[in-house]
Amino acid sequence: MPETYTRPELVCPAGTPAALRTAVDAGADAVYCGFQNETNARNFPGLNFTPAELEASLGYAHAREAKVLLAVNTFPPAGKFDLWRDAVDIAARLKVDAMIVGDIGVADYAAKTYPELRLHLSVQAGASSPEAIRFYCQAFGIKRVVLPRILTVAEIAELHSEIPCEIEAFIFGNIGMMAEGRCSLTNYATGLSTNMDGVCSPAADVHYEDDSEGNLTTRLGPFMIDCFAGGENAGYPTICKGRYTCSANTDPYYAFEEPISLNLSALLPDLMKAGVTALKIEGRQRSRAYVKAVVAAFRKAVDDVMAGNAPALANLLALTEGHRETQGAFRSKAWR
Repeated sequence: MPETYTRPELVCPAGTPAALRTAVDAGADAVYCGFQNETNARNFPGLNFTPAELEASLGYAHAREAKVLLAVNTFPPAGKFDLWRDAVDIAARLKVDAMIVGDIGVADYAAKTYPELRLHLSVQAGASSPEAIRFYCQAFGIKRVVLPRILTVAEIAELHSEIPCEIEAFIFGNIGMMAEGRCSLTNYATGLSTNMDGVCSPAADVHYEDDSEGNLTTRLGPFMIDCFAGGENAGYPTICKGRYTCSANTDPYYAFEEPISLNLSALLPDLMKAGVTALKIEGRQRSRAYVKAVVAAFRKAVDDVMAGNAPALANLLALTEGHRETQGAFRSKAWR
């Protein structure tokens, strides 16, 4: 007898209103986005939504039976909580389908002030144990946890039986540092961080330099991050994916992680069987073409599984970082 699955929600990125419409039209069940400030972890120039744009986008999505999730998932520095409180107030007023939170104070304010507002726990919170997740559920009424990318499918299945909320897992995009929500590397180089300012490797601090031999050097502020030979794929310069040398006599190596993308399309049936409620695509800073191609591919793959067929695995290698892909820790902790 064929396997039966509970239909998972396909959660897709939107860095702009146009990208949101693209994601919805390509088959997203839900789209996540952020405001144009440091309350969300993709606070790049030219990205994100004004309150008026979010309101209009809610109308577009709801008319097509899709949900909109608002990321208010960074950590307020001392003395700046008003910005995060205002984001929560606007989210409640506009009636977003859920708000994604990472900070305990933000979660507390939202839960106490707007108990009807559905809360999801961001991957930024780094909650991967049943004890941590149960705490957030009991203290703030969290309805869904976005899991860090450090668990195998078997561990997710075990976790599912021990927690009282839904599970959302990443299936495509940035593989992420193995300590979600704890990275301060870019803060040392630029004074800005993902966790508090919503921006990793701010564009104003990124520099590219060509030499006479066709090599490309990338820098973040005053620091050299990598050097690429002519024809080699050059990634966006982030410290965690740079190549470094210990001395003038050593070859450069990836000290933290390599530029490679997560792709779990082959593991979709296993994730669904493990109890994953929502499948998340990463990439709010990516183009509409990226959003359209990746969302459409995973829409078809999920629909294939639900129909009892083997998922059609589209070739998404051209959209991966460094044109390389991995299943990360999801299949085995020996992936490195």
